[in-house]
Amino acid sequence: MQNLIDQLSSVLGQKYILTTDEDKAPYLTDWRKRYTGKALAVLLPGNISEVSSIVKLCAENQVAIVPQGGNTGFCGGATPDSSGKQVILNLKRMNQIREIDVANQTITLEAGCILQTVQEKAAEQGFLFPLSLGAEGSCMIGGNLATNAGGTNVLRYGNARDLCLGLEVVTAKGEIWNGLKGLRKDNTGYDLRDLFVGSEGTLGIITAAVMKLYPLPISQWTTLVACETISSSIALLNLFQKRATSLLTGFEMMTQESLDLNEKHFPQMANPLQGKPPFTILIELSDHESEDHVRQLLETILEEAFESQFISDAVIASNLSQANAFWHMREHITLAQAEEGANLKHDITIPLSSLDSFIKETDALMRNRYPGIRIINFGHLGDGNLHYNIAPPIGVDARIFNENNEKPIHELIYAQVERCNGSISAEHGVGQLKLDGLRAHKGEVAHELMMTLKRALDPQNILNPHKVVSI
Repeated sequence: MQNLIDQLSSVLGQKYILTTDEDKAPYLTDWRKRYTGKALAVLLPGNISEVSSIVKLCAENQVAIVPQGGNTGFCGGATPDSSGKQVILNLKRMNQIREIDVANQTITLEAGCILQTVQEKAAEQGFLFPLSLGAEGSCMIGGNLATNAGGTNVLRYGNARDLCLGLEVVTAKGEIWNGLKGLRKDNTGYDLRDLFVGSEGTLGIITAAVMKLYPLPISQWTTLVACETISSSIALLNLFQKRATSLLTGFEMMTQESLDLNEKHFPQMANPLQGKPPFTILIELSDHESEDHVRQLLETILEEAFESQFISDAVIASNLSQANAFWHMREHITLAQAEEGANLKHDITIPLSSLDSFIKETDALMRNRYPGIRIINFGHLGDGNLHYNIAPPIGVDARIFNENNEKPIHELIYAQVERCNGSISAEHGVGQLKLDGLRAHKGEVAHELMMTLKRALDPQNILNPHKVVSI
C-alpha cells in the first residue's frame, strides 16, 4: 500500500494526504458516534482533476473509496469499515461558488460548500437558497445531494433533488462527467443527474452542481398552534394549503413528549402555548407582498381553524427574534436527544391519510411492549416525514436498553411503516444502518434493478462499498 500512498502524495502533495492516527481521527467516526472505522489515509483534493486522478489510482490498486463531506449523516454512509484498507475522500477543500447566474436564477457551486454559506451568498444577491436543515452550519452540498437531503422547506421547494438542475461527477473509472447545465427542461434520454442524487457516493462522486435559486421573500410570519390530535393537525394543514397555497413554507409537528425533553435540557425553550398540548405545530408563511398582507392572511386562516375546532391555542411571532425562537424550539429537539443519551432513531415517511392511525397504533404497541419508554416524535408533518425516536425509560441505561431492544423495536416500527405503505428512510438515506432491511423494503425487482446499476457503474465495487446495496 505504500506505493499507492506515494502515488497519491504526488497528486495531492504531502499536506493533503493524512496518514497518522491523530490526523485521521476526526474523519473516522460518524456524527452520532454510532460507527467508527479505520482508513488507510484521508485524502483532501482541491479540484476535480485531483479527484479524477485519485479514483484512477485507487481503481488500479483495487482500493475502496469512501466519499465524505461535512460528516453530519445519521446512517454511517460516510464512515469507512474496520479493515483499514479504505481511503476517505473528503471534499471540504472544493468549496468554491463558481457562478451565480442572476438571469437564470441558478448557482453553480462545488461539493465542499457549506450549506449555510450558500444560503448567505445567495441572500447577498437577493435570492433564497431554500434547502434548510439542522446541520446547515457544517453539512456540505455534496453530501446534501448524495443523500437527497430534505429539511424544513420541502413542503414548498422540494428535496435537494428538486433543487438540482445539473451535476459534475467523477465516475468509478475516474472519468469526468460534466453535466453542469442550468436547464429546467432537457428531455434528451436518461436523466443521469437522478442516478447520482441520493446514491450516497456508491455510483459516482459528486464534485459540483447547478442549483435553483428563488427570489428572496419580502415578508414572513411564523406561528405556533396547539392541536389535540393528529387528525386535526392534518385538517389544519389542508386548510392552510387551501387558503395560503404556495405561501405555506413550513409545517412542523412536535409532540408534548419531545418538547418536554427540550425544556429539560434547554429551559429557555419552554413552549409558549398553554396547557402542554399533545401536538404543537410550527407554521410559516412567506410572500413577496407586504407584511400586512401575510399577517392578515395568517390571522384569517387561524380564525377559521379556531371556529372549526382544529386548534385550541395560537401564538404569532411578533418579531424576527421570536420567530427564530420558535424555530430553535424545533431544531433543538435533536440536540436535547443527544444530551439525554443514545436513542433509537427512525426517519420515516407515512402517507398523510395513514398518519393518524400509524401514530395511534404504533404508540400503543410500543408503550404496551416497552413500559415507560419515551417516544420523541417530531418532524415535517407537511410532507409526512416523522422522526419517530425511542428513548429508554427514565433511569434505565440507554446503552443496555438499546443493545437489548434495538432489533425488535426497529422491526415493529418498520412493520407498521410497511403496513401504511410508507418508507423506512425519508431524508437521512440508507448508509450502512438500513442496508440489511432495504431488500425487503424495496422488493426484489426494485432491489435487483439497484444492484444492476451498481454493477454497471462500479463493477469493481470501489465506491463506498457495503452502503445502500452490497454486491
